[in-house]
Amino acid sequence: MSAVRADEPTGTGGTGTLVALVVAVFGYALMQTVVVPALKVLETGLHTTPATAAWILTAFLLSSAVLTPLLGRLGDQYGKRRVILAVLAVYALGMAGAAASQNIGQLVTARVLQGAALAVVPLAMAVLREALPPQRLPFAMGLVSGVVGAGAGAGLIVGGLLADHLSWRWLFVLGAALALVSLVLAALWVPADRRIAAGGIDLPGTVLLGGSLVAILLALAKGPAWGWSSGRVLGLLVLGVLLFAALVGVERARRDALIDVTELTDRPMLMTHLAAFLFGTGSYFFYLALPLYAQQRPGGTGVGFGASVTEAGLLMLTGALAVIPAGMAVGRLTSALGPRWPIAGGFALITAGSVLLASAHDRKWQHVVFYAVVGIGTGLVIGVLPKLIADIVPLERTGTANGLNNIARTVGSAVGTAVAAAVIASGRAPRGATPDSTYTTLFWLATATGAAGIAAAFLAVRRRTVAADPVSGAVRPEQPQTTK
Repeated sequence: MSAVRADEPTGTGGTGTLVALVVAVFGYALMQTVVVPALKVLETGLHTTPATAAWILTAFLLSSAVLTPLLGRLGDQYGKRRVILAVLAVYALGMAGAAASQNIGQLVTARVLQGAALAVVPLAMAVLREALPPQRLPFAMGLVSGVVGAGAGAGLIVGGLLADHLSWRWLFVLGAALALVSLVLAALWVPADRRIAAGGIDLPGTVLLGGSLVAILLALAKGPAWGWSSGRVLGLLVLGVLLFAALVGVERARRDALIDVTELTDRPMLMTHLAAFLFGTGSYFFYLALPLYAQQRPGGTGVGFGASVTEAGLLMLTGALAVIPAGMAVGRLTSALGPRWPIAGGFALITAGSVLLASAHDRKWQHVVFYAVVGIGTGLVIGVLPKLIADIVPLERTGTANGLNNIARTVGSAVGTAVAAAVIASGRAPRGATPDSTYTTLFWLATATGAAGIAAAFLAVRRRTVAADPVSGAVRPEQPQTTK
């Protein structure tokens, strides 16, 4: 493999660039969920409590939420290639630190470093928008987005395999290896930026946004344990809202604002972020309900399959794999129908799959087939979101805007996790088993978020006049017109 110039896209039409970014995004997406099926193993291996072990997930979530918008902004201003390389280096260090951890404190610290990797997703979208020919851009964005969903699903399977057959440390050895491979490929094949955004770092905006996200996400993460009506949870929620209100006030007065408030008041942008939030919320109903049902022993309730961690993950494999071809199809569907129909259709399929699971989920084939329907819808939704963002914002704000969209999805994931945990905890059945009605409730909640996503989809797109971008040749929006 020969080195290439960093200021040129690699291969025909930037194929090398696309390969490097797909590998980097897959590595992040896989490790996002790989620890979920191994939490009990980690708890035992590190001699800690369930409440403390939960910080393995919480620390990663909080770090991702705080760092992603900042790193996206740094990429827009100082070069996406530079920031991607730095993020992958930190990510590899965090993975190596986790593999070598001797106690829960060290592992949680390593997970904080790993949280920086979420920024790879919006940065990858920004690189693609600048580096690839316009005719390949929808396909590339759909592929990268599909890999995000497929990697998250695959993480549940890989985590189960490693947890069942090897030491928990191999979870992070695998992550470190993927990070190092991604770092090498990015160094070889990700081109230098052609355009850099003006302005400096919005430190007040970064601090206020980070503080708001930490307060809200911490309240959501600890709500089931502390109690939703406890002073600590309510205080954190109020603090989060106040900090966000202060953020809006500060950002209105800044020319180099981290968040363009006018973008948030624009209906298509607001609905696009809402769609990401709803998608994140609904996804975690499946991530928690399906493996829990599969692993539960029928016992006196007759609910569950008594499957191993590995088998429970394999039941979701078809749905995880369906995400990639669905995401890749977004480009053609968008060209033929416009971006509104892929996102509306994606949420419609998620809703349909949720209804099917709510109606029947006591056979393994139902989990496989019905979740595959959800997987196809997932691929369409996450594949078209970057396209919607690209149609709204100028090229130099692509990384920042996609970063905020990923944060909306992250907050939605936290909400979905908290709601699902509360529903599961409220279930009562003999011998501590979860009753069938609890799973049915979770699938109906997923149905509700899917239906809300359909409504948001029809408000997320507006017909615009377009002009060719002077740098990449890609089409980008200018003045809004009438509703399509």
